[in-house]
Amino acid sequence: MLKTVAVIVVPNFAVFEFGTACEVFGLDRSDRGSGVPAFDFRVCTAEPGDVPMKSGLSMHVSLGLEATRDADLVIMAPYGHDQDVPESVMDALRAADARGAWVMSICSGAFALARAGILNARRCTTHWRYSQELASRYPEVQMDENVLYVQDGNLITSAGTAAGIDACLHLVRIELGAHVAAAIARDMVVPPHRDGGQAQFIDRPMPTCGSAPMEALLRWMVQNLDREHTVSELASRVHMSDRTFARRFRSETGATPAAWLNSQRVLRAQELLESTDLNIDEVARESGFGHPVLLRHHFAKVLDTSPQSYRRAFRGQLTAVG
Repeated sequence: MLKTVAVIVVPNFAVFEFGTACEVFGLDRSDRGSGVPAFDFRVCTAEPGDVPMKSGLSMHVSLGLEATRDADLVIMAPYGHDQDVPESVMDALRAADARGAWVMSICSGAFALARAGILNARRCTTHWRYSQELASRYPEVQMDENVLYVQDGNLITSAGTAAGIDACLHLVRIELGAHVAAAIARDMVVPPHRDGGQAQFIDRPMPTCGSAPMEALLRWMVQNLDREHTVSELASRVHMSDRTFARRFRSETGATPAAWLNSQRVLRAQELLESTDLNIDEVARESGFGHPVLLRHHFAKVLDTSPQSYRRAFRGQLTAVG
């Protein structure tokens, strides 16, 4: 069970990306009736004291790296990727990995994981600006520069900025269930789930006309997951040609309409399996898959498990938490 989270910062760390971990794990939401636990959230560094940020400000950090020794999750905050990192940080990361704790990097924090050797022969990602350099400096890693985040066993690496939020919520969903991830996302006013396989928008600028019409369409689609949606129908709702709509949809979501719908249906099925006693046939209908065979197929594809196994695991965890 995810209870203790330790974030490692080093000089010249990126304050915004560091803040994403603080927002997900550092705020006490346990009194809001949403089932979100209070995490034991720690910020630590190799030499406690004032640690400078990229912004020119500094933050006083009182905890040393001993704070990582019993942490369920150790997060490496991003920093100037071409700078040296203390060997003690490498040792802390190696120790966390060796004992099977979750280890996560946000953006350029992946360089520390790579330098520590724990990314060797494992799939990972980082911000697209740094991906080729990381792959060149550490040829043993399996770099995937076209995704938001990657989970390989107990390791999670993410791209820049908002992808760090996605990675954190992905882990919350695994450890505590979709309803807890959704509650945190709702409080942060961010989407509760973006699949890690979505693109990083490397050369896909947002349309100059804004995304309000697309946001309204996405909300409508979520409210109508049990319907079949053709590209032509969706395009007509936002007054676009099929071709323009397909291009715009992918630029704003990082996925095709069909892939995006399936990801939302899986998320809805997770919520139903956790929070209701509906049988598998009913969950399949309510989540928009229609048939249990399709539900099982997409669960296996996305979550590498069956709906029945997912329900047993997460209903058991939620009962224990309650």
